Amino acid sequence: MKISYRPEIDGLRAIAVVLVILYHAQITIFEYQPFEGGFIGVDIFFVISGYLITSIILNELNFTGTFSIKKFYERRARRILPALFLVIFFSLPFAWKYILPISFLDFSKSILFSLGFTSNYYFHYSGQTYGAESGLFKPLLHTWSLSVEEQFYILFPFFMIVSFKYFRKYLILILILGFLTSLILANWGSQNHPSFTFYSLPTRAWEILAGSIISYLEIKYKRLNKFIFLQQLFSIFGLILIIFSVFLFQKDTPHPSFYTLIPVFGVCLIIWFSNYNLFVTKFLSNKLFTSIGLISYSLYLWHYPIFAFSRISNFTNGILIKQISILILLLTLSIISFYLVEKPARNKQTVSFKSIIIIPFSILIIFSFIVIKNNGLTGRFSKIIKGIAQSEETYNLLRNNKKEICFGNEMPCNFNISSQNKVIVLGDSIMGSLMFDLKLRAERENYSLMTLVGCLPFIGFNLVEKKTGEVNYNCNDKNFSKLYKLLEKEENSIIIVGGRFPLHLSGFLFDNKEGGVEGVAWNSEYLSTGKFKDLNNSFKYLINNLSKKNKIILLYPLPEAGWNVPKEFLNRFDLKDKNFKKLNNDNFITTSYDVYKKRSETSFKLLDKITGNNIHRIYPHKIFCDNLIKNRCITHDKNSVFYSDDRHPSIEGAKIINNLIIDEIRKLIK
Repeated sequence: MKISYRPEIDGLRAIAVVLVILYHAQITIFEYQPFEGGFIGVDIFFVISGYLITSIILNELNFTGTFSIKKFYERRARRILPALFLVIFFSLPFAWKYILPISFLDFSKSILFSLGFTSNYYFHYSGQTYGAESGLFKPLLHTWSLSVEEQFYILFPFFMIVSFKYFRKYLILILILGFLTSLILANWGSQNHPSFTFYSLPTRAWEILAGSIISYLEIKYKRLNKFIFLQQLFSIFGLILIIFSVFLFQKDTPHPSFYTLIPVFGVCLIIWFSNYNLFVTKFLSNKLFTSIGLISYSLYLWHYPIFAFSRISNFTNGILIKQISILILLLTLSIISFYLVEKPARNKQTVSFKSIIIIPFSILIIFSFIVIKNNGLTGRFSKIIKGIAQSEETYNLLRNNKKEICFGNEMPCNFNISSQNKVIVLGDSIMGSLMFDLKLRAERENYSLMTLVGCLPFIGFNLVEKKTGEVNYNCNDKNFSKLYKLLEKEENSIIIVGGRFPLHLSGFLFDNKEGGVEGVAWNSEYLSTGKFKDLNNSFKYLINNLSKKNKIILLYPLPEAGWNVPKEFLNRFDLKDKNFKKLNNDNFITTSYDVYKKRSETSFKLLDKITGNNIHRIYPHKIFCDNLIKNRCITHDKNSVFYSDDRHPSIEGAKIINNLIIDEIRKLIK
């Protein structure tokens, strides 16, 4: 039984997709992102999906007494997959050209998991935090929400058929119980396991079930058609709740949680109190909104890969006309895919299931496995590019024996613990980038290695979000003090300490004064809890105390680059010239040595003032800057690129720094 068309539902879809697009566009006005809460668009989609799927199932069960799961699955496949296939096929040539092998490997895996409707768990277990900067460069990250919906679609019909047949009298109670259980789990999980909670079906199901409850009540009791004033009032209130959420929610708002009830309840009010005579219904049913709503699925599918590849290729790069062209392209492709793919694919009479589902599905599966088997198809690039191919997010490469990422882990990672020569590493992501290679070297040298990397430890300080005052989960006085108590017990160890001192001491991101601007402003700052006057005193206290029983190696600041070196390299040189014959000392990508010295001046003063027989020093800039090319710091040579982005060492860069570290450790052990 077909449910009647409700144009205001398409209007809600339009609001949802526009909010998501504005959120992912990262629009910033005077350092403020007005659509930071735009991610609630996905929550709106979830409520709508729950309402529609339950309406379809219940109407058919009430009308015929049965429900065909096979037909339902085929309808869903025809609705979801053809447009998804088109977007993935369209993305492949851009991924081939612009994505380095390790990211191409990740992209291919995300294709497989997207097609298997499990990409939500893939992105969670691969360590991708939604909303993080790194996620902006993953073309299929947005498919996590499709996976959540499809997992629900796979399970929910069975649940409804069984409940309808055996527990029909208690069906609404069962739906409410499921809603409450999932909501409570989500609220608890958003505080304790935020990533899993964000991506997972059990903690998202309550949003879909909210729509299911509205559908059940509508079918059972019909929607309220009396008291127009109350309908007008509640529907307007529902719209206000949605708008309010957009501006209330920020990236650090626990989500999904009790907070998420605000937009979800708003959507439910609009659906339940909708009436053609109401302002909100007329507003949402206007031609513009319903037109956008009709192509909302295509808009959702296309927007993220288009944004991702424009960022990867530096296409827009702050140029307004190019940004406008991206929006025009998005709209054009969405209209084309809706009319030429989405609509025709739903017609079983004219388009066979094999041609639109099985064949493209098989091609993408085979292609993805080929890419994975060949490690991201490294043959596309020259040797120097292969050198940076394995270097992205190098701080996440080292894992413990449980396969957990060591960087940011509350528990230390320990390797080769039987050795008496113990080496401990402290620091932020700069040190984290050295760990993968250093661990291999430590094992070869028969050193015991303990890594405590994630934050530079400043006892007596909390790293907080400037706008919200939210204390960083890892970088705070509680964790720093806990780390200090752990290290107080150490004796006769070698402790290596390093990190991005220029950022922490100045509070400003890096500008190389040549166009390489890392960002507008650092959105975090260190605030004292009263134990120490400033970061300098805190750091000196830590090192002076640890040096009483241990030998300390201070790693001085690595030159920052300001621009993403691998991308800059790819943009400047012809990749068809695999030997890079035009690459020479005159056109190396370099940064100013004078800018480095000025930027690092306060860092050098701090580290130089820490003295004692157990204090030892390593100066990476002597490798990167003292072999000067016209008073410049090099970021690569003819064989390899030393940075994985605008500040972190690549695997090749880590090897250079670790040569210095291992040499110093050997001297100290002797």
